[in-house]
Amino acid sequence: MSKVHIIIVTYNAMKWAEKCFTSLRQSSILLKCIVVDNGSTDGTQEYIRKNFSEVELIISEDNLGFGKANNIGIARAYQQGADFFYLMNQDAWLFPDSIKKLLEIYGKYENRDEIGIISPMHLDGSEKHLDIFLDKYIAINFEKTRLISDLYLQTQKPYYEISFINAAHWLLPKSTIETVGGFNPYFFHYGEDTEYVNRMKFHQKKILLVPGSKVVHDGKQNLAKIDYTKYEDLTIETNILDPNLKNALQLEKKSLRQSMLKNIFTANGRNLRNLQAKYRKIVKDEKSLTEIADQVKHKGPTFLNL
Repeated sequence: MSKVHIIIVTYNAMKWAEKCFTSLRQSSILLKCIVVDNGSTDGTQEYIRKNFSEVELIISEDNLGFGKANNIGIARAYQQGADFFYLMNQDAWLFPDSIKKLLEIYGKYENRDEIGIISPMHLDGSEKHLDIFLDKYIAINFEKTRLISDLYLQTQKPYYEISFINAAHWLLPKSTIETVGGFNPYFFHYGEDTEYVNRMKFHQKKILLVPGSKVVHDGKQNLAKIDYTKYEDLTIETNILDPNLKNALQLEKKSLRQSMLKNIFTANGRNLRNLQAKYRKIVKDEKSLTEIADQVKHKGPTFLNL
């Protein structure tokens, strides 16, 4: 039987803890859970110890961020012989057959080495609608998947290849960990899943979305209220570190210089200052960005302490 390890990074997770961890107990597949807590102060650590003693709890006194904390959990699961690594957000939970159905797709897939990530369908916290971000990812892929049409006509396929899905629910086979590695520690929070997918594609692996498996992600569901600057500020770095792009750092610097020049002519002082700050940050980090950009091209357990 395959060993499936659930890895959850927590930070003040009491709002969701009962639903999240109870759902793991109710899974039809035996799961081993590793929690890496980023210094919660709301009682999360004590609650897990008292009510879910089967969970292996690793506590960090400092907030390491999403990627670094996940890497600790991934490394621990790998050392314990995990065959599959299920990364799950703290504001999320499963249904009894969620992971079983993902494993069934993996088992039937002809060329398993192609699989990088297998994702279930994300519902929002009401369990009555798709997560609004999943709606967006499906829409972006409409020409490739025609998933919306298939769902409407009830003719959906067992799985669809999709270009991106966020890391609220990722099932990673062991081969993905051994080929792509862990999250890039350059990113504290936001951007790390985009950067990971870029590397995964560089190593010619795919993301499969499985309509027959559903899970819940109780994240923000109002796009109008989301602060997109958190993502936009990291777009430059994810582009620079994308191994699929040639001369990405130099091209990004050139693009910023051109944008700064344009804003000088249009007297857009506020935008100019923002661009200048981004340019200075790239120049300051250029050496480390260059080293990381070379590192992520290598096949192996990158960024993991194995």
